[in-house]
Amino acid sequence: MLNKIISLALKNRVLVIAVSLLIAILGSYTAKESPIDVLPNLNRPMVVIMTEAHAMVPEDVEQLITLPLEQILNGATGVERITSSSGLGLSIIKVEFAWGSDVYRNRQIVMEKIPLAKSRLPQGIEPVMAPISSIMGQIQIIGLTSKSGTLGIEQIRELADFQIKYDLLSIPGVSKVLIAGGSARQLQVIMDTEKLRSFGVSVREIEAAVRHSSKTASGSF
Repeated sequence: MLNKIISLALKNRVLVIAVSLLIAILGSYTAKESPIDVLPNLNRPMVVIMTEAHAMVPEDVEQLITLPLEQILNGATGVERITSSSGLGLSIIKVEFAWGSDVYRNRQIVMEKIPLAKSRLPQGIEPVMAPISSIMGQIQIIGLTSKSGTLGIEQIRELADFQIKYDLLSIPGVSKVLIAGGSARQLQVIMDTEKLRSFGVSVREIEAAVRHSSKTASGSF
C-alpha cells in the first residue's frame, strides 16, 4: 500500500506539489487568523452574587443571607446549578447556566430575582452581582498584617477599604477587589435600659434619632 502511494506521488509530482502549497497557504492563514487564548474559559456561563454582612459569623450569613437567596434563585429560568460559600461577613453565590447561553441575558434574569429576595434579608443588606469573569478571574489573595503590632484590626481594615482597594483598582485589567475579614468601621450605640425606662424613651426612638443624626446637605447649609 505504501509503495503504491509513493509511486502515485512520483507520477503526479505537479499535483502533489500544488496540493502541498495549497495546504501550507490555508494552514498559514488559519494560524494567523485564529484567536490566541492563553487562559480559555473553562466554566459554563455563570453569574456571581456577593453580599457583605459586617459583624455576622458564617452561621448567621448562611441562614439569614445565603439560604434565602438560593431559594429565590433556584426557580430562575435556565439555572442549572447553584453553589455557595458563607464566610465571616461575606456570602458568595455562583449561579450556573447552560452552555452557550447569553451571559447578559443570564445576568438580567438574576437581577430580576434579587429584589424578590431583599424582603427576606436583614435590613441594610444589599446583594450585588460581580463583574463578568471566568473561573480564572481570581488571580491573587492578599493578607494584611501589622508587623509592629501597633495597628489593630479596625485600622488594618480601614487601610484596606480606603487606600489599598483603590490602588489595586487603578491597575489595568483589575475589575473587582473583594475585601473580607477584619473589623469594618462602625459606630455603636450602647443603650442603658434603666435610663431608657426612667426617661420614657423607647428603642425605636433611639433608632430614629441615630438615623437622623447624620445627613448630607449642600455646602451653604
